[in-house]
Amino acid sequence: MLLGELEKLILNYFWSVPQADAKQTHSYFSAQRGGSLNTIQSTLDRLYKKKLLHREKQGHAYIYSAACSRSEFIGRLVRSVTEDFIQPGKDDLLAAFVSLSSELDEKQFADLEATIRAYENRQKNEATT
Repeated sequence: MLLGELEKLILNYFWSVPQADAKQTHSYFSAQRGGSLNTIQSTLDRLYKKKLLHREKQGHAYIYSAACSRSEFIGRLVRSVTEDFIQPGKDDLLAAFVSLSSELDEKQFADLEATIRAYENRQKNEATT
């Protein structure tokens, strides 16, 4: 999924705030980088159409919020980049993660192990409920 620079900035913004309208978003970015309200509105609409933002009409304005978490989005990116190269029955993706994990320091590796255990526990709990 290709995202423009402003789309990336806005998506990161919505991972740090629960919700905002176009004027709030414009106010946040105008202090940092300038730009018009119309540009912000167009970018919000593109992100909505890409299913990366939710929106709800309140009065005359839309209120936007992130449609997925940062980690879910990164997972989608990894999947979209790798799906053309993964062969059925092969562990290419797993091998790639193992290769990447060799570059982790001890704390990052421990965090990865803890994340995997937490995911396994969630899967077990969901299976029993």
